[in-house]
Amino acid sequence: MAKPEEMFQCQTSNCGYIYNPDKGCKKRKVSGGTCWADVPEDYCCPVCGAGKKMFKPLAGPGSTQAQ
Repeated sequence: MAKPEEMFQCQTSNCGYIYNPDKGCKKRKVSGGTCWADVPEDYCCPVCGAGKKMFKPLAGPGSTQAQ
């Protein structure tokens, strides 16, 4: 089980889609409760197809809030 601080949302810089770990991503078969670190590396945005590297955390490590 992921720690609450690991359950942050990530947003793609292409289309603005937000991955919500509480909901997961049914279209890409990622179960709800999956933290971003556990999302497969080949994951892509269900809206625009952007790869995982195009997502930025909205909180947590690497986010603008962490600076």
